[in-house]
Amino acid sequence: MPWKSKTPMDLRIEMMERLAKRESLVSLCREYGISRKTGEKFKARFKQRGMNGLEDQSRAPIVIPHRTPPEVVALIVAERRAHPSWGPKKLKVTLEKRFERPFPAVSTMGDILVRHGLVVRRKRRMPGTYGPTVLREAKAPNEIWCVDYKGQFKLGDKSLCYPLTITDQCTRLILGCEGMAAISGEEAREVFEEVFRRYGLPDWMRSDNGAPFASTGLANLSKLSVYWLMLGIGLERIRPGCPQENGRHERMHRTLKFETARPGRSNLLQQQERFDAFVEEFNTVRPHEALQMKVPSDVYTPSPRPYPAKLAEFTYPDYDDTVRVGRGGKLWITGRSVHISEALAGRDLGVRDLRDGRLLFAFGELELGHLHGGTRLVPVVRAVDGPPA
Repeated sequence: MPWKSKTPMDLRIEMMERLAKRESLVSLCREYGISRKTGEKFKARFKQRGMNGLEDQSRAPIVIPHRTPPEVVALIVAERRAHPSWGPKKLKVTLEKRFERPFPAVSTMGDILVRHGLVVRRKRRMPGTYGPTVLREAKAPNEIWCVDYKGQFKLGDKSLCYPLTITDQCTRLILGCEGMAAISGEEAREVFEEVFRRYGLPDWMRSDNGAPFASTGLANLSKLSVYWLMLGIGLERIRPGCPQENGRHERMHRTLKFETARPGRSNLLQQQERFDAFVEEFNTVRPHEALQMKVPSDVYTPSPRPYPAKLAEFTYPDYDDTVRVGRGGKLWITGRSVHISEALAGRDLGVRDLRDGRLLFAFGELELGHLHGGTRLVPVVRAVDGPPA
């Protein structure tokens, strides 16, 4: 049979029993190896509460003056659940604006979210090293608009949704978010016409090199990019495989996917209603750190360049001749049929006779290429972010 060991509780009870038999408190404290102050404490607690007074007591303070009130915690948790992609900074600004009172520090609100299981720890990524980019940085609204298709996702009816998104690079305002059943240059143009009528025209349009924004043809022109050029909008394309060059737009896409596509709605009409609600919240409610916690609609102003009632063809007073591209993207010149680009079918080009015998073709201010024998243009070689070589 094992030896019976005594717990601290057993020793305290034994000591109180011996005190009841009128043994000296000083002698008992010396025998049990405790201070007289500790002995007096247990004696007083035993007298007040009996055996319960001899148990170990919690050392936590009864009152914590800086503890966040439970009703404030409830507001923070509810706001986070309503906006699962928002961090503590955005939650703090939004709640203080709504209730017109200070809320706990960002770090405290972050701790509250962690305690309630509302924060998903992400894998730490190794920092990337990116080379310099020649893309412009917008300093004011409407200097640069960004456009892209968010990756397609499946709806409840098994069809696919391709969201076309347009943002202002400076203010992050979402100018358009339209769900489509397929990638289509014609439908994209209709969306742009509506956006241009509402917000005016930007100076530059930034896109990737995919359809319908670009093509593999001459100067990578597509019908949609030709439409932009005719409106006086410059083309700015990121390098292939470098989505970070359109990072602000891609970051918006991540939030769009999290809040509208997981899961997708039952059909395209319901999904568009979700997109519209997301855009309204993103533009007018969700604060942005890069905007000093303002919302995009607070800093965006429409463009002073209105959408024209009719597209006008380019004129070429500094060129020797003007020719029109026919159907199929071809034109007849110097006794032969020359292939130009299907994207330029029906458009006027300027032709300049160079001293070396070559013909230089241009569309507006964009120099397309040279013709010197053969039936295709030799594209103009352009220096990086510079004039044609």
